[in-house]
Amino acid sequence: MTAQAFKFSSAQSGDHDELSDLVQGKGCYTSDVSLPGQLHACFVRSPHAHAEIASINADAARAMPGVRLVMTGADVAAAGLGCIMPLVVMKGSNGHNLHCSGIPILATDRVRHLGEPVALVAAETLEQALNAAEAVEIDYVSLPCVIDLQQAINPESPLVHPAVSGNVAMDWSQGDSPELDRAFAEAHHVQVLELTDPPLTGSPMEPRAALASYDSQADHYTLVAGTQGVKTIHNVLTKQVFNLAPEKLRVLTPHVGGGFGLKSQTYPEYAALLLASRLAGAPIKWTATRLECFLTDTHGRNTHLRGQMAFDREGRITGLKADVLCGIGAYTSGYIAVVSTMNIYNCLSSVYQMPRLSLRSRLVHTHVMSGGPYRGAGRPEAIYLVERLLDEAAHAMGMPRETLRRRNLVPVSAMPYKAANGLTYDSGEFEAILDKALSLSDWEGFESRRTAALARGRLRGIGVCSFLEVAGGILEEPADIRFTEDGRVALHLGAQGMGQGVHAIYTRLLADKLGVPLSSVVLVTGDSDQVPGIVSTVASRTTMMAGTATTLACEEAIRRGRHFAAHHLEASVEDISFAAGQFTIVGTDRSIGLFDVAKALRHATDLPEGMPKTLDNLTVFKASSVNFPNGCHVSEVEVDPATGSVEFIQHTAVDDVGVMLNPTLVEGQIMGGVVQALGQVMGEMLHYDDYGQLLTGSYMDYPMPRADQIPRMVLAHHEVPCTTHPLGVKGAGESGVAGAWPAAVSALLDALRPAGVAHMDLPFTANRIWSALQSKA
Repeated sequence: MTAQAFKFSSAQSGDHDELSDLVQGKGCYTSDVSLPGQLHACFVRSPHAHAEIASINADAARAMPGVRLVMTGADVAAAGLGCIMPLVVMKGSNGHNLHCSGIPILATDRVRHLGEPVALVAAETLEQALNAAEAVEIDYVSLPCVIDLQQAINPESPLVHPAVSGNVAMDWSQGDSPELDRAFAEAHHVQVLELTDPPLTGSPMEPRAALASYDSQADHYTLVAGTQGVKTIHNVLTKQVFNLAPEKLRVLTPHVGGGFGLKSQTYPEYAALLLASRLAGAPIKWTATRLECFLTDTHGRNTHLRGQMAFDREGRITGLKADVLCGIGAYTSGYIAVVSTMNIYNCLSSVYQMPRLSLRSRLVHTHVMSGGPYRGAGRPEAIYLVERLLDEAAHAMGMPRETLRRRNLVPVSAMPYKAANGLTYDSGEFEAILDKALSLSDWEGFESRRTAALARGRLRGIGVCSFLEVAGGILEEPADIRFTEDGRVALHLGAQGMGQGVHAIYTRLLADKLGVPLSSVVLVTGDSDQVPGIVSTVASRTTMMAGTATTLACEEAIRRGRHFAAHHLEASVEDISFAAGQFTIVGTDRSIGLFDVAKALRHATDLPEGMPKTLDNLTVFKASSVNFPNGCHVSEVEVDPATGSVEFIQHTAVDDVGVMLNPTLVEGQIMGGVVQALGQVMGEMLHYDDYGQLLTGSYMDYPMPRADQIPRMVLAHHEVPCTTHPLGVKGAGESGVAGAWPAAVSALLDALRPAGVAHMDLPFTANRIWSALQSKA
């Protein structure tokens, strides 16, 4: 079944203004896609965080009008479907692999989190499906649950999985050494800090949705779903769940209304819908309600952080120890192992000369939805811990916060710099960026603004965060270039757009590299039959990896074209130049166009030996290293002590994301990250009670940031090209979060400290701030 049968296309012309379509409401999302004769699905979900399923009786539901199917875990088992297993498995410090607890498609004997799917109802209308779901009788035997991370590792706490001792799926450590212990023993000052980072939901504008269909004659499945990469979902479903030949499943992704990491996961609903379509003999469509998103989108953050930082008499860092509990929820999701370990470890050095460091990370099961990557995915957590330690140490040692940071920055002269975590920074001008951020924010003039605010009865604070994160993720990416019969060139990429402007970046890059008009360029994404690769759009890797792969594929097409042009024009290869889409004999006006070469090769029958037969090529870029976006953010805030309400006044962000192919899109990424960080600081939190019931399951209780809460943003760039790949770009998708979250907390505590509040954990809601101030009154 083609994408066109679903009334959308996976190919878009380069001169098509995709972003204009999206802002005008002309996009085509999964819920906009329909098929003739489709049914509508509703999932019956567990009302308990932990319970045994004693029995399921669906007879009444099956007899209701319009109901075509009620499917339970027994049907899934009878079909032989497997669980959804992690994509990354690592070894713990004891040498044992991560204990993998796969996500069941539908629960059978036990549920382990609120909202876990237990049955699927498919009916002719959504209303009929909803009514029938209410009629499915499930007898549960409620069991004790554990929600808090520190309680979960208590030997007396309930186990999420009997085989996982102490609820710790993996105990991982890196960097311990006698030299590090000695640094702490000899330190002039050791700063110790414990922080709690509560769980969040990603809240993309578009909820998860899927349309599944099964062709019984061809024994072929098709899934339309909003994903961050069709190949990842395709591979999990074919290899782990259905045990299918790859050609038996096609995954299509139209426009995606935000991902933020959570849509990189393969969800059990996708597999359930595919099987249900086969059993019901009809396409089946499902769109999650917002409550379902709160309950069953992979949760982000959810860490307990303990850090110790050692300093000498001059305030230079001599060592860092971090001990982290990472909440992974009920099951081990796709990327949770790397999110909870290497992503944190790789960012602990940040922009500072830190001779030694270590991390212990325990991946802890609790009775909530599985954890997964959320914008930054472990990197902001590391930066938050480091920056909070620096702030507290500055106060303890009587040193200005910016001075302590400046004293420890890695200098330009040290590049390339070998960090304590083993990574080598290729580039970075950290002190220049700090200076620029302090200047743009008028750091020196802040005390006069604090005094003026105090006269108005307000507490004003300013905070700073210098940071470096690691971007690039999996260091291999293909690009597939195909020259078409109609005189155009199509770029097939696994990179998936989610509103970040993928179409604009890659069509322009391809047109510029080949010297052809945008109108002759086509980008093909979101079709597992048409795109290469296996990696989702994650880890701020796409422009570096897919962009460089595209550049190399263009260079390969030009190399091949130059050989044919030399043959056609009867010249040596060395005498052929390429510019503006034309191969030309140097010093003459004799030339042949790129598309003419592609057409001639396509129809050639008698080529010399060794002559390329096509310009089409699939080129794989293998990066030698990750890249290191970095920056400095300064946040300024006022607090009303009478109410605890917060007003962010200005947020200054200076970022080094390397060469910017599209500065407008970069700034959009930075601003979006800043807003998400401020949302986390001001109130976002998935608050579960002791029984595993979600108390913040709607936007009435889960406070997403509003437009009137967003401060004036001052954005600046400091481009230092990455030296380890041809484009010179660095990741930009997560820098806004990495810098804004610590800077905002630093500003709030700077405002509250004169009133006696020196420590608070997230979130900084008005009620919690007011209570903290009252306790010091």
